[in-house]
Amino acid sequence: MASWNALSPSVVEYFEGEDFYRCGYCKNESGSRSNGMWAHSMTVQDYQDLIDRGWRRSGKYVYKPVMNQTCCPQYTIRCRPLQFQPSKSHKKVLKKMLKFLAKGEISKGNCGDEPMDSTVEDAVAGDFALINKLDIKCDLKTLSDDLKESLENEEMKKERNSKKEESNELIHSQAIEEKLGSGEPSHSIKVHTVPKPGKGADLSKPPCRKAKEIRKERKRLKLMQQNPAGEHEGFQAQGQPPSLFPPKAKSNQPKSLEDLIFESLPENASHKLEVRVVRSSPPSSQFKATFQESYQVYKRYQMVIHKDPPDKPTVSQFTRFLCNSPLEAENPPNGPESGYGSFHQQYWLDGKIIAVGVIDILPYCVSSVYLYYDPDYSFLSLGVYSALREIAFTRQLHEKTSQLCYYYMGFYIHSCPKMKYKGQYRPSDLLCPETYVWVPIEQCLPSLENSKYCRFNQDPEAVDEGRSKEPDRLQVFHKKAIMPYGVYKKSQKDPGEEATVLQYARLVGQACSERMLLFRS
Repeated sequence: MASWNALSPSVVEYFEGEDFYRCGYCKNESGSRSNGMWAHSMTVQDYQDLIDRGWRRSGKYVYKPVMNQTCCPQYTIRCRPLQFQPSKSHKKVLKKMLKFLAKGEISKGNCGDEPMDSTVEDAVAGDFALINKLDIKCDLKTLSDDLKESLENEEMKKERNSKKEESNELIHSQAIEEKLGSGEPSHSIKVHTVPKPGKGADLSKPPCRKAKEIRKERKRLKLMQQNPAGEHEGFQAQGQPPSLFPPKAKSNQPKSLEDLIFESLPENASHKLEVRVVRSSPPSSQFKATFQESYQVYKRYQMVIHKDPPDKPTVSQFTRFLCNSPLEAENPPNGPESGYGSFHQQYWLDGKIIAVGVIDILPYCVSSVYLYYDPDYSFLSLGVYSALREIAFTRQLHEKTSQLCYYYMGFYIHSCPKMKYKGQYRPSDLLCPETYVWVPIEQCLPSLENSKYCRFNQDPEAVDEGRSKEPDRLQVFHKKAIMPYGVYKKSQKDPGEEATVLQYARLVGQACSERMLLFRS
């Protein structure tokens, strides 16, 4: 696992131009349009910055819809969990679960009053042929060997010069095997790079905390020590003991989300539900031990809910799409106990998995990737229930890591009725596709009623503050060497090369272009 002080740089391979695909929402055969890149490895800070510019990952493929051209514009949506209050329909779902757990009651009537999927990204998730094609196109072995040699050359060069001068333009990185997700970290090595402006929050410093928060944290930790079953070998698990969560609200106040989720159950409850968070990349021992059971749930889900033929949801497809991740596992001292990276949130009912939420834990948010569940339990409205649990989980992580305070729900698609439900988790914001600022959804909806594509920022003078201003500082990995784009372009004769690199720089922004290594063959 990567240490916080010695992170390897992100390595990406950008695919020029725009790709046209069948739209998973309106079913237009070639209406979905996006830009994409293959992420061989990626730091959680880089991915946080990318999703704050409208990017999204599907396995290791990271894509950004061409918002003013795609048939169904996909706006990044985030909920503000600290101010979240469950609606009547949300409370209904939570009470339905409690009744089932307590007495085994199964609600009668129509279960189709909510979307079957909490966070399905059909537009890319459905096109596994694309993922296969990209997987083949990226020559991991060659890239690994070349980059490893480049990093080692840089290290040797540094050792020769270390007696003459001290450089402040050094970063630590792990061996390339971990960078490309091929195994455990090896040794730390040093790479010369362009100085990076410190625009982001300093995550190496502990956040300021009020005395009241510290007292609450101490009390929570004391209660957790009294309930050791809540921890599984360093991986957070959410069971049912209500003592781990805030006391019930007074009668004249609405019940909190935690009150509704963790309401006391009778000793003779019919069922027991436990939620476990296990790291999926690199795979933890718990993840490996439950892989087959989790895959079988996914397979049934795809066959019953999405009508896939039995031979389509293969182990390989499941692994590439929902288990593989470019995100490096990071464990800073002031971060969440689970660390940052990619995880599966497993829902265990009476000792068996009935649902899995695929999530990324990032510096400022929990990002929901996908949900799949056992179709036999559709009556529990698991799409809504899991989203509410993930909101509660974000609030729990915020107690220790104060800057982690948002819940990203993927894309909001106003033109697709099936996907509009995400706007029901209030308060929430949509990302302006031109200036990349967050705007409350209430202010966006009137414009979306009139047009599929909208600029939400009402200031006509506002621009993208994070745009690429100095493309020559962009970092390129080419012919076993790491260099600024200003050096790389001097040796290029292909006129289309500059257009491709500048398009990449515009889409990822200045900060990411300086931190991430853009692989060029």
